[in-house]
Amino acid sequence: MIYLDNAATSFPKPRGMVAAMEECILKYCGNPGRSGHAMSMKTGEEVYQARRKIAELFNISQPERLIFTKNTTEAINMGLKGVLRPGDHVVTTTMEHNSVLRPLKALERQSVSQSVVRADREGFLSPADFEKALRPHTRLIVATAASNVTGTKMPLAEIGQIARKKGILFMVDGAQGAGSMDLDVEKLNIDLLAFPGHKGLLGPMGTGALYVSPHVKLTHMIEGGTGTESRSRLQPCEFPEGYEAGTINAPAIIGLGHSAEFVHKIGPEVIGRYEEELISWLDECFDSMPYVERYGPAACRKTGISLINIRGMAAEEVTSILNSQFGIAVRGGFHCAGLAHKTIGTWDRGAVRISAGPFNTLNDMEKLADAIRQIGSRQTAL
Repeated sequence: MIYLDNAATSFPKPRGMVAAMEECILKYCGNPGRSGHAMSMKTGEEVYQARRKIAELFNISQPERLIFTKNTTEAINMGLKGVLRPGDHVVTTTMEHNSVLRPLKALERQSVSQSVVRADREGFLSPADFEKALRPHTRLIVATAASNVTGTKMPLAEIGQIARKKGILFMVDGAQGAGSMDLDVEKLNIDLLAFPGHKGLLGPMGTGALYVSPHVKLTHMIEGGTGTESRSRLQPCEFPEGYEAGTINAPAIIGLGHSAEFVHKIGPEVIGRYEEELISWLDECFDSMPYVERYGPAACRKTGISLINIRGMAAEEVTSILNSQFGIAVRGGFHCAGLAHKTIGTWDRGAVRISAGPFNTLNDMEKLADAIRQIGSRQTAL
């Protein structure tokens, strides 16, 4: 199988990640922070080291401000519902994943209003439009680092400057940028950063995190056991324990720490450039095929995603044929981002998303291009 669905979850994973998880499970997997015995303390130390390694990747100076979650969706919900109050106003974009749009829609029932900045047909956003959308009671700007549909990179630096100048919180959904973009929370003025472990960080499924800047007050989304202040019925407010109620997924977090270190050593920008080279070659092939419709910007302005349709065919049909006849894994449909598809003009049919990862090769791109050429030629001949 040629795997080109890395925007959904990365594959394969670094071998050392699997080894780190296995060592934890087989040799010392005690409950961190709950007991004073050696196995518990060893697990706690390894979780701390993972937190530190991940924090370094994003230039987070206080690793304890990094809260582990089971995915980006949980992190985004924790951030949005933890800072927004009745009467607050939020500015977001048409390129957001439903992990942002649905919680914001739900928060309307609590009198939280929103303005949605519209992107152009390639998914680009104008920083000036963010400034125009601000109101006296705007509390938060939330934007994706890069679209999960087109791969379009957002002007995070400019948006962050606007937010800082206006005294507004800036939250970034890093699901498609973490691991292939420089998401320096200090340089970009990011107050809250949500990201997954299982995509660009090459970690296991069921992992994610939320960074919360020291000046942000976060309300708990859940309460429960923390291993600290156990005699009190009030949830502790200390980071990170007060926000990681219950037993954490220590083996997976330890594995994620290894993968984050792997990515850090290579460099997210290096990975991003490599994926850009693969997608640039692929896009050139697609642009020479008269039966292919391609969406989104040039490869230099997006992450490792190419979004296409074959004229006269449903996206899901193309995806199915690639899987069954060519052994190629991609994703067809609406990618949990309906507004983005409405913005780029694929609202009625969705599209086929090809997403490269650091372990893909030019040979993979050549085989995919040849498969699309065969499918498109057959369709044209009908």
